[in-house]
Amino acid sequence: MTRVFDEDLDARFGTRAIHAGQRPDPATGAIMTPIYQTSTYVQDALGENKGYEYARGKNPTREALERNVAALEGGRHGFAFSSGMGCLDSLMKLFKAGDHIVCGENVYGGTFRLFDRILRHFGLSFTFVDTRDPQLIEDAITASTVAILVETPTNPLMRLTDLAAAGDIAKRRGILLMVDNTFASPYFQRPLEFGAHVVYHSSTKYLNGHSDMVGGIAVVLEDSLAERIQFIANAAGAVPGPMDAWLTLRGTKTLALRMRAHDENGRRVSEWLANRWGAERVIYPGLPTHPQHALAKKQMSGFGGMISVEMGSKEKAATVLGRTKVYALAESLGGVESLISHPASMTHASVPPERRAALGISDGLIRLSTGVEDIEDLIGDLDQAFKGL
Repeated sequence: MTRVFDEDLDARFGTRAIHAGQRPDPATGAIMTPIYQTSTYVQDALGENKGYEYARGKNPTREALERNVAALEGGRHGFAFSSGMGCLDSLMKLFKAGDHIVCGENVYGGTFRLFDRILRHFGLSFTFVDTRDPQLIEDAITASTVAILVETPTNPLMRLTDLAAAGDIAKRRGILLMVDNTFASPYFQRPLEFGAHVVYHSSTKYLNGHSDMVGGIAVVLEDSLAERIQFIANAAGAVPGPMDAWLTLRGTKTLALRMRAHDENGRRVSEWLANRWGAERVIYPGLPTHPQHALAKKQMSGFGGMISVEMGSKEKAATVLGRTKVYALAESLGGVESLISHPASMTHASVPPERRAALGISDGLIRLSTGVEDIEDLIGDLDQAFKGL
């Protein structure tokens, strides 16, 4: 469990991204946090150590990352994990058999798979609802409900949850609000400010931003909740190695710069797509035609680079996916390079076809993770990919 330095909380976001949770190495003055590539630590005497005993429990490189992201989210405690799913699985260990979680219906396919195909066999139960409507969240709560879990914006339909409304429900009902903030990043959205108790990320995505590691991270405010998560992290051991922690820490230093560039390119590409293909087929919270655009402006300071497009058929989707050159066909998102994917057969392949259809994840839907390349090259790439369609 790591605590953010109080002075880190006073600086603005870009400064915190570079400095929060870190200090020059006292031994050498190195400006970058060292990679503590060790599994164990020599103790001064029996029962005496320097705060470190075994690297599953603590690692100085990992702690620097945890402090850094906690400061960016406006939290007090951060916990890094070996993957986004390892993070979520560990958070679910806060609960026990018989507990009930209200979950957004349009979450990442891996989240649904974890809940539906693994955790329900251990006695947890889940109700999936359209969290765009706070009343549906309220109506799904039972006497055994312990948490509300939402993703906003959602993957891949870019649906939003009113975080203030969800926070009010959680407070009134005495349950946890857990928010997957991966798509927005703390640069554009900080759910703790709206009443969330736990914010988590696939740090593989925007936090790292360079597509060269896999990780997850959770941030909380409450000390008692932090103690429980720290115990789980050490006991279950889904922690990252120091190199992955260091790569993410390197990535957060440029988070403010990258998110501004993602947002600028995302707005330009979405506008081009809306003009070229029809606004009703382009799903991007930054477009005035998005049904929740007003809410996006209220709880987010920007819209980022994630865009979904309904092509109308799998054949048209395949044509675009096969033609793009700057947008690389690949899973994942949030890197400096632009990616394009097919949710139905990639990120949400584990979701049953009938469920995908009910949600609106059609075989014609494509998802763009717009990077930070020159906008003329991105639009030129899409222009040639859409020719004849």
